[in-house]
Amino acid sequence: MTRHTASDSPLLFDLPEGPDFLMETAARRAGLWPVAGTDEAGRGPLAGPVVAAAVILDPAAIPDGLNDSKQLSAAQREGLFAAILSTAHVSVASSSARRIDGTDIRKASLDAMRRAVAGLSLAPRLVLADGRDVPPGFACEGRAVIRGDARSLSIAAASIVAKVTRDRMMARADHTFPGYGFAAHAGYATVVHRRAIETIGPCRLHRMTFRPLKAE
Repeated sequence: MTRHTASDSPLLFDLPEGPDFLMETAARRAGLWPVAGTDEAGRGPLAGPVVAAAVILDPAAIPDGLNDSKQLSAAQREGLFAAILSTAHVSVASSSARRIDGTDIRKASLDAMRRAVAGLSLAPRLVLADGRDVPPGFACEGRAVIRGDARSLSIAAASIVAKVTRDRMMARADHTFPGYGFAAHAGYATVVHRRAIETIGPCRLHRMTFRPLKAE
């Protein structure tokens, strides 16, 4: 039976300076090993998929410099992406704009996280999931970790993999759907992107349930 628990919301001044491996180490001592971290990228954009990653780090080969992907430069993320893929078990899944419109962004994100975990070549005994929700359907225990990408190295690694993967997908989309500037803004609601939508209209990558695309 899957058990779901959620961590307490930390006060900002209680957060460490960067993520660590303490939750994973405690779980290992309790017999819950391996531990996977999962996170997503792309909840907020007007276009493109939401991408989730799941990562099981090797305690003996954790890449230096892992952190919340938002705290890293693009070059740092790219370097760490390669290091993670060469040392860890990694799986990636995504939910398309159509799937997001057919459910909602929360459900689509959680489902992508579930599928990313299910795709791991090594089955975890515990999953640390960034945010307030544990994705339904895990085959093991799941724990929601608020601001997990700033607290857990496993979740931070997943945040990097998800971010780099999605950015690369949107860069490729820029060639298929020119004129929107996807390579520059990755589908977020920048002024350039909004003007492009007004000028040439939306494409099939756009989330039509998101404002300002949503019909009133």
